[in-house]
Amino acid sequence: MFKNHPKGLLAASLANMGERFGFYVMIAILLLFLNNKFGFSGTQGAIIYSSFYALIYGLSLVGGKIADKTKKYKPTITVGLVLMTFGYLLLALPTETPVQNMPLVLTFTCFGLFTIAFGNGLFKGNLQAVVGQLYDDPKYAHKRDSGFQLFYMFINIGAMFSPIIAVLVRNLWVQAQGFTFNADLPQLSHRFLKGSLEAGSDALARFESLASSQLDVASADPETLTAFAHKYLNVFTTGYHYAFGVAIFAMLISLVIFLVNKKRLPDPAAKKAVKLEAGITEMDIKEVKQRLYALFAVFGVVFFFWFSFQQSGVVLTLFANEYTQMLKVNLGFTTLEGAEVFGTFNPLFVVFLTPVVIGLFGWLRARGKEPSTPRKIGIGMGVAALAFLVMALGSIGLPDATERAAMGGLSDAMRVTPFLLIGTYFILTIAELMISPLGISFVSKVSPPQYQGLMQGCWLTAAGVGNFLLFFGVMLYLNLPLWAAWLVFVAALSLSMTVMFSMVRWLERVAK
Repeated sequence: MFKNHPKGLLAASLANMGERFGFYVMIAILLLFLNNKFGFSGTQGAIIYSSFYALIYGLSLVGGKIADKTKKYKPTITVGLVLMTFGYLLLALPTETPVQNMPLVLTFTCFGLFTIAFGNGLFKGNLQAVVGQLYDDPKYAHKRDSGFQLFYMFINIGAMFSPIIAVLVRNLWVQAQGFTFNADLPQLSHRFLKGSLEAGSDALARFESLASSQLDVASADPETLTAFAHKYLNVFTTGYHYAFGVAIFAMLISLVIFLVNKKRLPDPAAKKAVKLEAGITEMDIKEVKQRLYALFAVFGVVFFFWFSFQQSGVVLTLFANEYTQMLKVNLGFTTLEGAEVFGTFNPLFVVFLTPVVIGLFGWLRARGKEPSTPRKIGIGMGVAALAFLVMALGSIGLPDATERAAMGGLSDAMRVTPFLLIGTYFILTIAELMISPLGISFVSKVSPPQYQGLMQGCWLTAAGVGNFLLFFGVMLYLNLPLWAAWLVFVAALSLSMTVMFSMVRWLERVAK
């Protein structure tokens, strides 16, 4: 698989794989953790999630600037790994639920998330810049796209098992405390404790029924229900805290892999110095400007993709939790069940589809018919639009968020088949493989040498802008019929595809 690629690619991929495993353990459960920990029912949790995800990418601009300025890419990457490990430690420390001191606990949680985001900003873009340096050698230049696709595949090997591990840790803890998992109970418990379940309502009746089944009694009085709600919430969210702890071990493994193998990776500062000694002048200022214009044009378009694609962590997760039949895997000692499990399918599809995509483009390249990288990105936009069109068609007839809340949740019979989400993730993965790794490759190829770390940071910042707007997806989800909410994403992606194709010839000229 790594044959005919630079030797350092495997070391960088393994280091990234461990870091991504830890990150996706956290991201798989983050929104539901925030909602269930703090009792958020509107967009509050999504705003925190969106801000965090935006910082993840936006701070890569800062990390790229630091590395470009100091020329110390590898030490910057190392510091990033250490900071992320500390951030996961902060999230892993259990605090009581229901939260008694909301400002303090929420601030503590947000500080942990900021630490992770800043560490990621130092790590992510700079490692991508170092990988790009591997392909500056003319011997490997034609392998740049496939090299980044392999690098991206290893990201998703790390991410593939993360949601399963997170759910397993959470559910094992819930089971050990004498309870069973139920997706609706945490929010119903918060609503009961706040007194927002009206007497005689369907939602109150559903809470009483679910609580009674957990307590193994025919009915429960208000005092018993109050005690149950407190205990169930505390047990449920403590399981999330322990799941965050798994990320700590993954980060330590990634740190060791990177430190052991960093000598195999290039030093961009040293490479630039060699070029100057050989009498090679820096790139002409006119060409630098043309390349930067092209890069920023692509950055301005791809944010629409990230705004839509990263809904997998917010709106698609809420849809999985509230409208989709749960996938249940009996492991003997526990049942693997939860909306977070759906997060496994995207990285799983990435791992299995990457060799297919590389093979397809290799076959086309041999016949002189391979699309250019900008054209591949445009095609990917259209494929992503198709994924949300599938969601729109599959959501016709479902109750909106207000109706669902009044019922206290949906019975299994009222929920949609899990294959709707699985199929959507499959289509989105094809789009992702056309855009994300190839976009990184395009940036590494077009970036002027003195701005490589910065431009990788700008690529991630463009994603960060899209991610900052993720909570608008939740607003659509809560206030529109579901099918109409999905069509907004179809429109956004169709627009970005049109703009991208209008620029293809110009981008192809600049990239030559």
